Amino acid sequence: MSTVRFDPVSRLDGELVPPPDKSISHRAAILGAMSDGRVQIRGYLRSADTAATLEAVTELGARLARAQPRGASTDIDLVGAGLRGADPGAESIDVRNAGTLLRILPGWLAGQPRGSWTLDGDESIRRRPVDRVAHPLRRMGASVDFREGGLPPMLVEGADLHGIEYELPVASAQVKSCVLLAGLLADGETTVVEALPSRDHTEVMLRAAGADVQTANGRVSVSGMRRIELDEVAVPGDFSSAAFLVTAATVIPGSVLALRGVGLNPTRTGLLRVMERMGADVQVSEQTAPGGEAVGDVLVRAAELRGTAVEPAEVPLTIDELPLVALLGAFAEGRTSVHGAEELRRKESDRIATVVEGLRALGGRIEAAPDGFMMEGTGGLQGGSLDAVGDHRLAMLGAIAGIASREGVEVRGFEAADVSYPGFADDLRKLVKA
Repeated sequence: MSTVRFDPVSRLDGELVPPPDKSISHRAAILGAMSDGRVQIRGYLRSADTAATLEAVTELGARLARAQPRGASTDIDLVGAGLRGADPGAESIDVRNAGTLLRILPGWLAGQPRGSWTLDGDESIRRRPVDRVAHPLRRMGASVDFREGGLPPMLVEGADLHGIEYELPVASAQVKSCVLLAGLLADGETTVVEALPSRDHTEVMLRAAGADVQTANGRVSVSGMRRIELDEVAVPGDFSSAAFLVTAATVIPGSVLALRGVGLNPTRTGLLRVMERMGADVQVSEQTAPGGEAVGDVLVRAAELRGTAVEPAEVPLTIDELPLVALLGAFAEGRTSVHGAEELRRKESDRIATVVEGLRALGGRIEAAPDGFMMEGTGGLQGGSLDAVGDHRLAMLGAIAGIASREGVEVRGFEAADVSYPGFADDLRKLVKA
């Protein structure tokens, strides 16, 4: 376990291309494996999580025809196994720490004409519930088993599926994606009903692959397909990774930062709307990339902030950035609160507990709630030590807290940042100005 110290800096200045989007990379590999023919994936993220997904789909029959590394990304040509072509011989799939892989891949496997697969991972993965994907798959006719408490390992046996209408008990793009992928292999129509909108990367990519995806009034529907063909995906910069740099430039006086090629899917950028209410100075431009995703540049300047309340309806569009809302709140005037975020307790760590404990240790006046937290702005953080507890987002949160603090922060277990942003510390140092 590594400990890295991040000392206060005077300002950030410059421009940077953030690493490719982790969520879109996962989906590009999985949908590419389900496709017929060759799929060009430009800018596939090079990280521990996405490497696990690429290894899983090649074990299941997809073929890696080309892999050209380019810094934080790899340009990939993937020859798909086909919608019903998953290799039944790949009986054990190691998802490592990739929760997205754990929860989306079963949708493809459940509808295979033959085969059974066990999905398992590291110690952290074994604490993450899978019953939420097992329940709808069972209703569709699949055979899915798991450990007591709804936990991995998870056994998925291929079966003939039928379409269902499934109302998500909790907003979850991963569960929605799993059900929609199973719907491609099912008889009839499959509909997912969500009370609150969640990220829609899967729907965007399915349309690009030729699937008939219908969305209206909180309902997302697909019909069974014989085949899909995903020709090309250009993976944009990961907004969740860029958000750490946006936050840093906002709270460190005198900072001016330009982030290029950032994914701007509106179901991912809820943080920008929260920051706008807080008084942040952030400007964006937008266009569309191959594969259908919105992409553009983000320009951010330091600003004085005021507290705000994040309501439950905003949580699904801000879920991965809510720890940053807590950090922003420490630098804001007044109170910042988040409610309706129970899902944070089921991430790589209990992110409500770990964020509250971590920021309190650095001098933050923050209290936990069952479904969120309340932060009283004090104009900043003193500094100290923060344990990442194996959570990549907590590791990066500690780094940003350190450079914005008065005394600096030591981050224990900082290597966890490699899960989504290899080279994060190096990129941060490039932007530091005397």
